[in-house]
Order: sequence, then structure tokens, then C-alpha cells
Amino acid sequence: MSWTDERVEQLKQHWLEGKSASQIANLLGNGLTRNAIIGKVHRLGLAGRAKSPSSGGSRPRQSAPQHGARRVSSPRAPSVAPRIMRGATALAINPMPLNATEPEPFESVVLPMSLRVTIVELNEAMCRWPLGDPTSPDFRYCGSPASSGPYCAHHGGLAYQPAQERRRERDRERRLALR
Repeated sequence: MSWTDERVEQLKQHWLEGKSASQIANLLGNGLTRNAIIGKVHRLGLAGRAKSPSSGGSRPRQSAPQHGARRVSSPRAPSVAPRIMRGATALAINPMPLNATEPEPFESVVLPMSLRVTIVELNEAMCRWPLGDPTSPDFRYCGSPASSGPYCAHHGGLAYQPAQERRRERDRERRLALR
């Protein structure tokens, strides 16, 4: 199928009347598809369309002020008109205003002093959190008093995290890796 000047004019007319691509394809016939119409419309640069009758409804009028009554205008904030996008908008960027967020409050982190004990000095009442490289001669364990379980309160908080929080963190890292 080739686009003749006559068919292009018919396409333009139907498009400006506000008909859909499917309707135009049916009207022009000869095996034209909706996608063929859309492609030709974009190649021709036809972006503007007629408004449908339902969207162009009139607004209700305000009643006129009565005789002798003074109308006091209130100060209005300047309105920002939305940007009008024309043409192929499927890949258009929709700018979002940046909201000024307050920085998170700084929390003072206090790390407990560890005794840094070797495996020989370690007993059941001490924290067994490893510190450093196990192959290094400087390798030690925390050695602070264990609160419940094998770790002190600080290292226990690091070791035991709620499953929901771990799952949320893992999903966030995956999303960041996909970008």
C-alpha cells in the first residue's frame, strides 16, 4: 500500500477532526492498520488534535455582584501553567519538582571498647565477634561481656537483623545494581 496525496489529505482531515487511529484505519480501508496510521501521523508531525465535545464543556458562571456590593479581590499565588507536550510523548521526560528534604538527624554511634582477646583467652561469657583477618597474627575476638547468646549487645545487633529488614535491604541493592 502506498500513501497517495489524496489519502494523506484524508488522514490529515480525520486526524484534525479528532478521530482515533483505529477509526481512521477503518475509514481509509485497503488493509491499513492502526499502527500504520500512527506511524504516518508521526512522520507527518501531526500532533494537534481537535478537542472532543465532552472535554470542552463550559464552566458554570459565577453570579454577578449585586448593585452596591463591592468585590474585594484576594491575593492569589501565581499559577504555573502545565507544560504542553506535543507529538510522540511515550518517551517524554516528566520533570518532577525537587522537594527540599531535611537531613536525617545525626546519631552519635558509640562503639564499645573490646578487650581484643585471642582464642585461648576467650570464654563463654565473652563476645565471640571476630576482629580482623583470621590468617593474620593480629586476629582477635571482641571479648566484651556477652549479653545474650555469643555476642555483646552491639555485635548482637549487627548479627541478628529482622528478616523483613534484610529482605528490604537486599531488594534495594538489587534495584541499584540494575540501574
